[in-house]
This record gives sequence, C-alpha cells and structure tokens, in this order.
Amino acid sequence: MLWGDLALFILFVILLIISALLCVRSLTKISLFLRLSEFLVGFVIMGISTALPELFVGITSAFNKNPSMALGNVIGSVIVNLTLVAGIIVVLARGIETKKGDVRKDALRLFVLALVPIILMILGNGLSRLDGAILVGLFIFNIYSLIKERKSYREKIADHVGRAHAIGYSFLFIFSIFGLFFTAQGTVKYGGLIAEGFGLPQIFIGLFFVALGTSLPELVFGIMATRTQHAIMSLGDLIGACIVNVTLVLGITALIFPIKTGFTLFLTSSLFMLLITFIFMTFIESGRKIDWKEGIALIFLYVFFLVVQLSISGLIRTV
Repeated sequence: MLWGDLALFILFVILLIISALLCVRSLTKISLFLRLSEFLVGFVIMGISTALPELFVGITSAFNKNPSMALGNVIGSVIVNLTLVAGIIVVLARGIETKKGDVRKDALRLFVLALVPIILMILGNGLSRLDGAILVGLFIFNIYSLIKERKSYREKIADHVGRAHAIGYSFLFIFSIFGLFFTAQGTVKYGGLIAEGFGLPQIFIGLFFVALGTSLPELVFGIMATRTQHAIMSLGDLIGACIVNVTLVLGITALIFPIKTGFTLFLTSSLFMLLITFIFMTFIESGRKIDWKEGIALIFLYVFFLVVQLSISGLIRTV
C-alpha cells in the first residue's frame, strides 16, 4: 500500500510539472498576442506562472487542513531554486553577468521579503490569517513598486502571435489550470499518506519531494534561457518565483487555514533558506558576474542542506 502511494505521488508530481510547463508556454504566447511590454511578459513568466505549482499545492494543502506541507514546499522551493537550479544554470552558462538589469536590486528585495514570514512565524508560533493578509499585502505592494519604477523603460515585443494561435493557447491555458488544480490535490493527498507511512513530518515531504517537483518549471525555463543566450532572464525568473512563494503563496495558504508546524524543523530549514538567500545575493553583488565555480558551490550547498535536514529528521523520529 505504501509503495502504491509512492508511485501515485510520483505520477501526480510528473503531471503537476507537465501542467505547469503548459501553463508557462500558453501564458507567454497569450502575452505576445496581446503585445504586452517586455517587462510585463517577463513578470508573467518570472513572478507568477513558474510559481503556480507551489500556489496550487498551498491552496490544496490549506483546504485539506495540512498547511505545513505548503510551508515546507515554499521553503524547499526557495532553497532548490537558489542552490540546485541556479547552480545548474550558472554552470551550463559558464557564468552569468549580473552588471546589467535589476537583478541586484531584486536579489536584495528577495532577502528582505524572505525575512518577513520567518519573523511572523517566530513571533506568533505560526502564521495566522492576519499574517497571511500581511504577506499578500506585501506581494501587492511589491507588484505596484515594480511597475511604478520600471514603466518608464518598457519596450514593445517584436515577435507576435496570430489570433488563431492565441485562441488555441487560451484553451491550453484553461486546460493547464484545471490540470494544476487536480494534480496538486493528488500530490498533497499522497504526499500526506507517504509522510504518515514513513513517520515523517508533513513539512519534510514539502521540503524535498514536493519542492523538487514544483521547481522543475524554473529549471526548464532557465535551461531554455541559457541556450538562447538570455541567462540573466533565468536569474530574474528564480528571484521572481521566490518572491511570489514567500509572499503570495504563504499568504493565501495562511488566509485559508493558519499554518502551524514543528518548530525545530521549521527553524533550521527557514534559517538555511535565509542563509542561502544571503549567499545568493552576495554572489550577485560581489562582482560583474556569477562564476561557474560559484555555481558549483551553490549545488554543493543544496547537498549540504539535504544531509543536515535528513539528520535532523532522523533525530526527531528517534526522540
């Protein structure tokens, strides 16, 4: 029975990834049809679409009164994005220049925003509905600030998509949204059963198994951007998705159902998330580019996190 649940969990994660990739593709094409600005197209990809798996997992977890899995998924996704995914992209690109664009400013913005849910969690021993409203408010304010400060140099998209193709991609977008909803339900359901079967905390399943799956859209987009000589876009995608995770995803989840979880596992994982965010910001600020050696260091940081969390989880189970 347990191995059957594991097989179904893996199947739903794969279907969740496919739904997310279809959603990213359809949103991009619809944006091109509408001739939206370069910034708005970038934000659709970076800020929302690649974070949709985490959002749907969070909503489903909250309705199932299992929000700790969503918390683990958010923390795990941020860590995976800024270590494993970023490291792979930097290595493939053989270094990414960071002197252009707003990636430095956005990295600092991410570090500050990542602090907020941790402080709220420690002060209130969890995230209440009020905390959720604060996080959603921060997301809205962040969107407003980004649009206000960058609207002066937005450029029109050169490529265009025909009306027939746009209609087709609109149907694909609707289909992928339904796919995200149902596959997120299956992922949460069978992830919870696996956690019970192995005696693992729900947050642990979110930290690793679900987080790895929901971070694959960022990895795929990053590899595509690197292959087309736009690697800097992949960094923007990672930062944007992480900002959505620590504000909108956690906020909506807490609004639906307040988040409570084991303090030890949360504290170690969240502090590691903050450390990773700081290191990532430092790599971007330290020079004109992130070198491939720093990319390898980011990958090893994820391996280190994995070892530490597995050890802590083992200690919790033996207590």
